[in-house]
Amino acid sequence: MDFDWTAEQLSFRATVRRFLAENLPPDWETRADGPASEMQSEFAEVFCGKLAQAGLLVPHWPARWGGRDADAWTAFILAEEMWMAGEPRGGQYMNVNWIGPTLMLFGSEAQQQRYIPPMAQGKTIWCQGFSEPEAGSDLASLRTRADRHDEVYRINGQKIWTSYAGYADTCFLLARTSPGKGGISIFLLPMDTKGITVRQIPSVIGEGDIHEVFFDDVEVPASAMLGAEGQAWEIVRTSLSLERVGIPRFAMATRMLTRAVTTLKKAGRFGAGAVEQAARAKAACEAARLYSYNIIDQRVRGVTASPEASAARVATVMAERAVGEFVVEHLPDALAGGDTMLLAHHQRAIVAGIASGAAEIQLNLVATELLKLPREPR
Repeated sequence: MDFDWTAEQLSFRATVRRFLAENLPPDWETRADGPASEMQSEFAEVFCGKLAQAGLLVPHWPARWGGRDADAWTAFILAEEMWMAGEPRGGQYMNVNWIGPTLMLFGSEAQQQRYIPPMAQGKTIWCQGFSEPEAGSDLASLRTRADRHDEVYRINGQKIWTSYAGYADTCFLLARTSPGKGGISIFLLPMDTKGITVRQIPSVIGEGDIHEVFFDDVEVPASAMLGAEGQAWEIVRTSLSLERVGIPRFAMATRMLTRAVTTLKKAGRFGAGAVEQAARAKAACEAARLYSYNIIDQRVRGVTASPEASAARVATVMAERAVGEFVVEHLPDALAGGDTMLLAHHQRAIVAGIASGAAEIQLNLVATELLKLPREPR
Protein backbone atom coordinates (compact mmCIF):
# COMPACT_ATOMS: atom_id res chain seq x y z
CA MET A 1 0.00 0.00 0.00
CA ASP A 2 1.32 3.46 -0.97
CA PHE A 3 0.99 5.84 1.99
CA ASP A 4 1.61 8.99 -0.07
CA TRP A 5 -1.34 11.02 -1.31
CA THR A 6 -1.26 11.92 -4.98
CA ALA A 7 -1.34 15.55 -6.09
CA GLU A 8 -4.89 15.01 -7.33
CA GLN A 9 -6.01 13.61 -3.98
CA LEU A 10 -4.42 16.49 -2.08
CA SER A 11 -6.09 18.96 -4.42
CA PHE A 12 -9.48 17.29 -3.91
CA ARG A 13 -9.12 17.38 -0.12
CA ALA A 14 -8.25 21.09 -0.31
CA THR A 15 -11.32 21.69 -2.50
CA VAL A 16 -13.59 19.99 0.04
CA ARG A 17 -12.09 22.02 2.89
CA ARG A 18 -12.63 25.27 0.98
CA PHE A 19 -16.23 24.31 0.34
CA LEU A 20 -16.79 23.62 4.02
CA ALA A 21 -15.18 26.90 5.03
CA GLU A 22 -17.42 28.80 2.62
CA ASN A 23 -20.70 26.97 3.28
CA LEU A 24 -20.85 26.08 6.97
CA PRO A 25 -22.46 28.85 9.02
CA PRO A 26 -20.36 30.66 11.66
CA ASP A 27 -22.37 29.04 14.46
CA TRP A 28 -22.06 25.52 13.05
CA GLU A 29 -20.07 24.15 16.01
CA THR A 30 -22.75 25.29 18.45
CA ARG A 31 -25.49 23.26 16.76
CA ALA A 32 -25.56 20.20 18.99
CA ASP A 33 -29.24 19.33 18.88
CA GLY A 34 -28.69 16.02 17.12
CA PRO A 35 -27.75 15.01 13.55
CA ALA A 36 -31.36 13.98 12.86
CA SER A 37 -33.11 16.97 14.42
CA GLU A 38 -35.52 18.99 12.32
CA MET A 39 -33.08 21.91 12.11
CA GLN A 40 -30.15 19.71 11.10
CA SER A 41 -32.22 17.77 8.57
CA GLU A 42 -33.42 20.97 6.93
CA PHE A 43 -29.87 22.32 6.89
CA ALA A 44 -28.52 19.07 5.41
CA GLU A 45 -30.97 19.23 2.51
CA VAL A 46 -29.78 22.74 1.57
CA PHE A 47 -26.14 21.85 2.20
CA CYS A 48 -26.28 18.66 0.13
CA GLY A 49 -27.94 20.56 -2.70
CA LYS A 50 -24.95 22.90 -2.73
CA LEU A 51 -22.58 19.95 -2.58
CA ALA A 52 -24.31 18.44 -5.60
CA GLN A 53 -24.07 21.68 -7.56
CA ALA A 54 -20.35 21.83 -6.76
CA GLY A 55 -19.85 18.21 -7.88
CA LEU A 56 -18.91 17.16 -4.35
CA LEU A 57 -21.86 15.05 -3.25
CA VAL A 58 -21.31 11.88 -5.31
CA PRO A 59 -18.05 12.33 -7.26
CA HIS A 60 -17.29 8.61 -6.91
CA TRP A 61 -20.53 7.59 -8.60
CA PRO A 62 -20.67 6.73 -12.31
CA ALA A 63 -21.13 9.71 -14.62
CA ARG A 64 -24.44 8.18 -15.72
CA TRP A 65 -25.79 8.82 -12.23
CA GLY A 66 -24.40 12.30 -11.65
CA GLY A 67 -20.88 11.41 -10.52
CA ARG A 68 -17.57 11.65 -12.31
CA ASP A 69 -16.30 8.08 -12.01
CA ALA A 70 -13.83 8.94 -9.24
CA ASP A 71 -12.35 6.09 -7.24
CA ALA A 72 -13.02 4.88 -3.69
CA TRP A 73 -10.24 7.08 -2.30
CA THR A 74 -12.10 10.17 -3.47
CA ALA A 75 -15.23 9.00 -1.67
CA PHE A 76 -13.27 8.31 1.50
CA ILE A 77 -11.44 11.64 1.47
CA LEU A 78 -14.82 13.34 1.10
CA ALA A 79 -16.24 11.34 4.00
CA GLU A 80 -13.22 12.06 6.21
CA GLU A 81 -13.53 15.79 5.71
CA MET A 82 -17.28 15.72 6.30
CA TRP A 83 -16.88 13.78 9.55
CA MET A 84 -14.08 16.01 10.78
CA ALA A 85 -16.50 18.92 10.27
CA GLY A 86 -19.28 17.17 12.18
CA GLU A 87 -20.99 15.46 9.21
CA PRO A 88 -23.16 18.29 7.83
CA ARG A 89 -24.68 15.91 5.27
CA GLY A 90 -26.87 14.47 8.04
CA GLY A 91 -28.64 11.29 7.03
CA GLN A 92 -27.73 11.70 3.38
CA TYR A 93 -24.38 10.02 3.99
CA MET A 94 -26.36 6.75 3.73
CA ASN A 95 -27.52 7.61 0.21
CA VAL A 96 -24.00 8.58 -0.81
CA ASN A 97 -22.13 5.67 0.79
CA TRP A 98 -24.23 2.61 0.28
CA ILE A 99 -27.90 2.91 -0.68
CA GLY A 100 -27.23 4.53 -4.03
CA PRO A 101 -24.39 2.12 -4.96
CA THR A 102 -26.52 -0.82 -3.81
CA LEU A 103 -29.37 0.23 -6.12
CA MET A 104 -26.89 0.57 -8.96
CA LEU A 105 -25.88 -3.06 -8.43
CA PHE A 106 -29.21 -4.72 -7.68
CA GLY A 107 -32.01 -2.32 -8.61
CA SER A 108 -34.27 -2.61 -11.62
CA GLU A 109 -34.09 0.07 -14.28
CA ALA A 110 -37.34 1.56 -13.00
CA GLN A 111 -36.06 1.61 -9.39
CA GLN A 112 -32.81 3.22 -10.43
CA GLN A 113 -34.54 5.91 -12.46
CA ARG A 114 -36.95 6.68 -9.63
CA TYR A 115 -34.58 6.77 -6.67
CA ILE A 116 -31.00 7.51 -7.76
CA PRO A 117 -31.37 10.96 -9.38
CA PRO A 118 -32.87 12.57 -6.23
CA MET A 119 -29.95 11.16 -4.23
CA ALA A 120 -27.43 12.65 -6.64
CA GLN A 121 -29.19 16.01 -6.31
CA GLY A 122 -29.22 15.93 -2.50
CA LYS A 123 -32.99 16.02 -2.36
CA THR A 124 -33.91 12.90 -0.41
CA ILE A 125 -33.34 11.13 2.92
CA TRP A 126 -33.57 7.37 3.44
CA CYS A 127 -33.77 5.22 6.54
CA GLN A 128 -32.93 1.54 6.94
CA GLY A 129 -35.48 -0.83 8.43
CA PHE A 130 -33.24 -3.55 9.87
CA SER A 131 -33.37 -3.90 13.68
CA GLU A 132 -36.43 -5.17 15.54
CA PRO A 133 -37.32 -5.56 19.24
CA GLU A 134 -36.52 -9.28 19.06
CA ALA A 135 -33.88 -9.06 16.33
CA GLY A 136 -31.22 -6.43 16.84
CA SER A 137 -28.12 -7.28 14.83
CA ASP A 138 -29.34 -10.86 14.34
CA LEU A 139 -31.21 -10.31 11.10
CA ALA A 140 -31.99 -14.01 10.79
CA SER A 141 -34.42 -13.59 13.69
CA LEU A 142 -36.44 -10.74 12.21
CA ARG A 143 -40.21 -11.15 12.30
CA THR A 144 -41.60 -8.36 10.14
CA ARG A 145 -43.48 -10.22 7.43
CA ALA A 146 -44.30 -9.45 3.82
CA ASP A 147 -47.02 -11.77 2.53
CA ARG A 148 -47.74 -11.85 -1.18
CA HIS A 149 -51.28 -11.40 -2.50
CA ASP A 150 -51.18 -11.52 -6.30
CA GLU A 151 -49.04 -8.52 -7.35
CA VAL A 152 -49.04 -6.90 -3.91
CA TYR A 153 -47.10 -7.61 -0.70
CA ARG A 154 -48.81 -6.87 2.62
CA ILE A 155 -46.29 -5.92 5.33
CA ASN A 156 -46.86 -6.27 9.08
CA GLY A 157 -44.36 -5.85 11.89
CA GLN A 158 -42.15 -3.40 13.75
CA LYS A 159 -38.68 -1.88 13.42
CA ILE A 160 -36.78 -0.10 16.16
CA TRP A 161 -33.73 2.16 16.57
CA THR A 162 -34.41 3.46 13.06
CA SER A 163 -32.35 6.58 12.44
CA TYR A 164 -33.91 9.43 10.43
CA ALA A 165 -37.26 7.65 10.12
CA GLY A 166 -39.12 10.81 11.13
CA TYR A 167 -37.78 12.72 8.11
CA ALA A 168 -37.04 9.97 5.62
CA ASP A 169 -38.77 9.77 2.26
CA THR A 170 -38.03 6.07 1.69
CA CYS A 171 -37.14 3.03 3.79
CA PHE A 172 -34.67 0.31 2.81
CA LEU A 173 -36.74 -2.38 4.50
CA LEU A 174 -35.95 -5.99 5.36
CA ALA A 175 -38.95 -8.29 5.75
CA ARG A 176 -39.52 -12.02 5.92
CA THR A 177 -41.18 -13.51 2.84
CA SER A 178 -40.67 -17.17 3.82
CA PRO A 179 -39.15 -19.18 6.71
CA GLY A 180 -35.43 -19.62 7.25
CA LYS A 181 -32.32 -17.59 6.58
CA GLY A 182 -33.03 -17.52 2.86
CA GLY A 183 -36.52 -16.17 3.38
CA ILE A 184 -35.68 -12.49 3.82
CA SER A 185 -36.32 -9.92 1.11
CA ILE A 186 -35.77 -6.18 0.66
CA PHE A 187 -38.40 -3.58 -0.17
CA LEU A 188 -37.96 0.03 -1.21
CA LEU A 189 -40.85 1.48 0.74
CA PRO A 190 -42.06 5.11 0.53
CA MET A 191 -42.55 6.33 4.10
CA ASP A 192 -45.85 8.05 3.27
CA THR A 193 -47.46 4.69 2.44
CA LYS A 194 -50.71 4.09 4.30
CA GLY A 195 -50.30 1.95 7.43
CA ILE A 196 -46.85 3.22 8.52
CA THR A 197 -46.58 4.80 11.97
CA VAL A 198 -43.37 6.44 13.20
CA ARG A 199 -42.71 7.21 16.87
CA GLN A 200 -39.65 9.04 18.11
CA ILE A 201 -37.67 7.39 20.91
CA PRO A 202 -36.32 9.90 23.46
CA SER A 203 -32.59 9.43 23.87
CA VAL A 204 -29.36 11.02 25.05
CA ILE A 205 -27.80 10.93 21.59
CA GLY A 206 -29.70 13.83 20.09
CA GLU A 207 -33.11 15.09 19.09
CA GLY A 208 -34.97 13.07 16.46
CA ASP A 209 -32.24 10.49 15.95
CA ILE A 210 -33.98 7.17 16.57
CA HIS A 211 -37.51 5.88 16.14
CA GLU A 212 -39.89 2.97 16.27
CA VAL A 213 -41.66 2.19 13.00
CA PHE A 214 -44.85 0.14 12.85
CA PHE A 215 -46.26 -1.53 9.73
CA ASP A 216 -49.96 -2.41 9.79
CA ASP A 217 -51.18 -4.06 6.58
CA VAL A 218 -48.90 -1.86 4.51
CA GLU A 219 -49.40 -2.72 0.87
CA VAL A 220 -46.63 -2.33 -1.69
CA PRO A 221 -46.46 -3.56 -5.28
CA ALA A 222 -44.20 -6.49 -6.07
CA SER A 223 -42.11 -4.05 -8.11
CA ALA A 224 -41.00 -2.45 -4.82
CA MET A 225 -38.84 -5.50 -4.04
CA LEU A 226 -35.11 -4.97 -4.52
CA GLY A 227 -33.57 -7.94 -6.30
CA ALA A 228 -35.23 -11.34 -6.08
CA GLU A 229 -37.33 -12.76 -3.28
CA GLY A 230 -35.00 -14.18 -0.63
CA GLN A 231 -31.93 -12.31 -1.95
CA ALA A 232 -31.58 -10.01 1.06
CA TRP A 233 -28.52 -11.69 2.56
CA GLU A 234 -26.46 -11.24 -0.58
CA ILE A 235 -27.54 -7.63 -0.99
CA VAL A 236 -27.15 -6.67 2.67
CA ARG A 237 -23.68 -8.22 2.83
CA THR A 238 -22.61 -5.93 0.00
CA SER A 239 -24.39 -2.92 1.48
CA LEU A 240 -22.93 -3.26 4.96
CA SER A 241 -19.40 -3.73 3.68
CA LEU A 242 -19.80 -0.33 2.04
CA GLU A 243 -21.35 1.27 5.14
CA ARG A 244 -18.98 -0.13 7.78
CA VAL A 245 -15.91 1.42 6.22
CA GLY A 246 -17.71 4.29 4.54
CA ILE A 247 -18.24 6.08 7.85
CA PRO A 248 -14.81 7.33 9.03
CA ARG A 249 -15.87 8.06 12.60
CA PHE A 250 -12.20 7.98 13.56
CA ALA A 251 -11.76 11.30 11.72
CA MET A 252 -14.11 13.14 14.05
CA ALA A 253 -12.74 11.21 17.05
CA THR A 254 -9.18 12.30 16.20
CA ARG A 255 -10.20 15.93 15.86
CA MET A 256 -12.14 15.84 19.14
CA LEU A 257 -9.19 14.25 20.93
CA THR A 258 -6.97 17.09 19.73
CA ARG A 259 -9.63 19.59 20.82
CA ALA A 260 -9.84 18.06 24.30
CA VAL A 261 -6.06 17.93 24.74
CA THR A 262 -5.75 21.57 23.64
CA THR A 263 -8.37 22.60 26.20
CA LEU A 264 -6.61 20.68 28.96
CA LYS A 265 -3.24 22.20 28.07
CA LYS A 266 -4.64 25.72 28.21
CA ALA A 267 -6.06 24.98 31.65
CA GLY A 268 -2.80 23.42 32.87
CA ARG A 269 -4.54 20.08 33.41
CA PHE A 270 -2.74 17.88 30.89
CA GLY A 271 -0.78 15.83 33.42
CA ALA A 272 0.85 12.41 33.32
CA GLY A 273 -2.32 10.33 33.57
CA ALA A 274 -4.04 12.36 30.88
CA VAL A 275 -1.01 12.15 28.60
CA GLU A 276 -0.92 8.37 28.81
CA GLN A 277 -4.64 7.97 28.17
CA ALA A 278 -4.54 10.47 25.31
CA ALA A 279 -1.68 8.54 23.74
CA ARG A 280 -3.67 5.31 23.88
CA ALA A 281 -6.70 7.02 22.35
CA LYS A 282 -4.56 8.53 19.59
CA ALA A 283 -3.06 5.12 18.84
CA ALA A 284 -6.57 3.65 18.61
CA CYS A 285 -7.61 6.37 16.15
CA GLU A 286 -4.53 5.75 14.01
CA ALA A 287 -5.14 1.99 14.02
CA ALA A 288 -8.72 2.54 12.86
CA ARG A 289 -7.60 4.95 10.16
CA LEU A 290 -4.95 2.63 8.73
CA TYR A 291 -7.23 -0.41 8.91
CA SER A 292 -9.90 1.51 6.99
CA TYR A 293 -7.33 2.70 4.45
CA ASN A 294 -6.36 -0.92 3.86
CA ILE A 295 -9.97 -1.78 2.97
CA ILE A 296 -10.23 1.21 0.61
CA ASP A 297 -6.96 0.16 -1.02
CA GLN A 298 -8.44 -3.31 -1.60
CA ARG A 299 -11.51 -1.81 -3.25
CA VAL A 300 -9.43 0.35 -5.56
CA ARG A 301 -7.43 -2.71 -6.62
CA GLY A 302 -10.62 -4.69 -7.24
CA VAL A 303 -10.17 -7.09 -4.33
CA THR A 304 -13.44 -8.67 -3.20
CA ALA A 305 -14.81 -7.36 0.09
CA SER A 306 -13.32 -9.43 2.92
CA PRO A 307 -14.12 -10.01 6.59
CA GLU A 308 -11.41 -7.45 7.30
CA ALA A 309 -14.17 -4.87 6.86
CA SER A 310 -15.61 -6.14 10.14
CA ALA A 311 -12.20 -5.80 11.79
CA ALA A 312 -11.93 -2.22 10.54
CA ARG A 313 -15.37 -1.56 11.96
CA VAL A 314 -14.34 -2.91 15.38
CA ALA A 315 -11.16 -0.80 15.32
CA THR A 316 -13.25 2.31 14.68
CA VAL A 317 -15.61 1.50 17.55
CA MET A 318 -12.61 1.06 19.87
CA ALA A 319 -11.22 4.42 18.79
CA GLU A 320 -14.54 6.17 19.41
CA ARG A 321 -14.79 4.64 22.87
CA ALA A 322 -11.20 5.51 23.74
CA VAL A 323 -11.73 9.18 22.92
CA GLY A 324 -15.11 9.25 24.64
CA GLU A 325 -13.66 7.73 27.81
CA PHE A 326 -10.78 10.22 27.75
CA VAL A 327 -13.19 13.18 27.66
CA VAL A 328 -15.38 11.71 30.40
CA GLU A 329 -12.34 11.14 32.62
CA HIS A 330 -10.48 14.41 32.10
CA LEU A 331 -12.96 16.96 30.73
CA PRO A 332 -16.40 16.07 32.09
CA ASP A 333 -17.48 19.73 32.15
CA ALA A 334 -17.42 19.67 28.34
CA LEU A 335 -20.29 17.17 28.42
CA ALA A 336 -22.32 19.45 30.70
CA GLY A 337 -22.56 22.21 28.13
CA GLY A 338 -18.97 23.42 28.13
CA ASP A 339 -18.21 22.33 24.56
CA THR A 340 -21.03 21.46 22.16
CA MET A 341 -18.76 19.74 19.65
CA LEU A 342 -17.27 17.42 22.27
CA LEU A 343 -20.77 16.73 23.53
CA ALA A 344 -21.96 15.95 19.99
CA HIS A 345 -19.07 13.54 19.51
CA HIS A 346 -19.76 11.86 22.84
CA GLN A 347 -23.40 11.34 21.85
CA ARG A 348 -22.41 9.80 18.52
CA ALA A 349 -19.76 7.62 20.17
CA ILE A 350 -22.47 6.07 22.35
CA VAL A 351 -24.04 4.41 19.31
CA ALA A 352 -20.80 3.70 17.44
CA GLY A 353 -20.85 0.09 18.58
CA ILE A 354 -24.47 -0.43 17.58
CA ALA A 355 -25.00 1.24 14.21
CA SER A 356 -24.03 -0.78 11.11
CA GLY A 357 -24.09 -3.99 13.11
CA ALA A 358 -23.29 -4.36 16.79
CA ALA A 359 -19.61 -4.58 17.66
CA GLU A 360 -20.19 -7.97 19.28
CA ILE A 361 -21.55 -9.32 15.99
CA GLN A 362 -18.54 -7.89 14.17
CA LEU A 363 -16.22 -9.60 16.65
CA ASN A 364 -17.95 -12.91 15.95
CA LEU A 365 -17.38 -12.37 12.23
CA VAL A 366 -13.73 -11.53 12.83
CA ALA A 367 -13.31 -14.70 14.90
CA THR A 368 -15.03 -17.08 12.49
CA GLU A 369 -14.34 -15.57 9.05
CA LEU A 370 -11.03 -13.73 9.46
CA LEU A 371 -9.22 -15.72 12.18
CA LYS A 372 -10.97 -19.00 11.28
CA LEU A 373 -11.47 -19.89 14.94
CA PRO A 374 -13.68 -22.91 15.61
CA ARG A 375 -17.07 -22.44 17.19
CA GLU A 376 -17.55 -23.99 20.61
CA PRO A 377 -19.83 -27.04 20.51
CA ARG A 378 -23.18 -26.53 22.18
